[in-house]
Amino acid sequence: MAAGRLIERFERQLKDRGLPLEIVLWNGTTLRGAAPRVRLTLRSPRVLASLVNPTMGKLGRHYVEGEMDIDGSPREIIAVGELLSDSEQVLRGRAVRRFFHHSRHADRKAISYHYDLSDDFYALWLDRRRVYSCAYFRREEDTLDAAQEQKLDHICRKLRLAPGERLLDIGCGWGALAIWAAQHYGVHAVGITLSENQYNHGQQLVRELGLGDRVEIRLQDYRDVPEREPFDKISSIGMFEHVGKANLPVYFAKINRLLRPGGITLNHGITLNVLDRLELGSGIGQFVEDYVFPGGQLMHVSHVIAEMSRQGLEAWDVENLRPHYAKTLWHWGDRLEASREEAIRLVGEKRFRIWRIYLAGSAHGFDRGWMSLHQILAGKPVAGGALGFPLTRDFIYIP
Repeated sequence: MAAGRLIERFERQLKDRGLPLEIVLWNGTTLRGAAPRVRLTLRSPRVLASLVNPTMGKLGRHYVEGEMDIDGSPREIIAVGELLSDSEQVLRGRAVRRFFHHSRHADRKAISYHYDLSDDFYALWLDRRRVYSCAYFRREEDTLDAAQEQKLDHICRKLRLAPGERLLDIGCGWGALAIWAAQHYGVHAVGITLSENQYNHGQQLVRELGLGDRVEIRLQDYRDVPEREPFDKISSIGMFEHVGKANLPVYFAKINRLLRPGGITLNHGITLNVLDRLELGSGIGQFVEDYVFPGGQLMHVSHVIAEMSRQGLEAWDVENLRPHYAKTLWHWGDRLEASREEAIRLVGEKRFRIWRIYLAGSAHGFDRGWMSLHQILAGKPVAGGALGFPLTRDFIYIP
């Protein structure tokens, strides 16, 4: 379609739909919708063609590749992006099923791509403990630092950690949970990660805090953890999204073998709010695969619980923290926005754009109910079938 006809067609869309957009074209022409809240500056007619028939993934790709600049707050940018696109596609539209072989080498490479970007970059927008997972807000006004400490404690209380117990934290990040559990609950914690940066930082923290006799950080794949001495408790926080649906039997079977009879495990991870899909539609899944989480897959919480059950782990408590993750992500996005210049200096303009759009888009997705965050607390029954949980959940919420 000729550029002139594209311009006429999109100008009609702006007026007919009352889109709150200002569009600056490659030739300097400006198109204005109703009360613009976001400005798009297009570098070529090809981008305008995407705007006439857009998906959220295509819009994000044009921005990341520098073919389009966007001015406005991240909240407004993502909201207007959804208005431009057909939001029905997100949960009902076509999503490509891609194959990713989750070998040890492939998983380590994918983890390195995402997590070994720059410790200083992550420090700009994470909390002071560098907890890179959903926080837990007891009050609307909680700071990110407070909410992340509350999350760490929430997990420890659910696991009923006690002095002297052995805790395995699969995908331990920069070591926050392992260190918190050792300091506040007296456990002996082993944290494993595939990220060199996280491993080095975690080891340094353990040394600085004098916790070498109680905390061990390993650069290790979960499949390679020795099974000769079972753990009392196992946590996996924000890691199983990297496992892949095909590998869930391997993953949960390994947890079962590593857990002593009567032991407890907690799986904390992002889930899709639609059945029988492994990613969001409207091009979002492809965008995340290409730019953010290679090999990542999401699934409905029912699939997770079913596979845990097949591998001998009985779900005892399931908590949906969807609003908590939306708040966490908006905190992260606002902090990144406030450190824009330093972020670009550390990782470059393209990487900054990826993270700017990814954090805001994810926050919007949790707000809209496209995704959730579930903590699934499960036990490995003893021979007689007992799990050993109290009759009520008071131990989680009542000090």
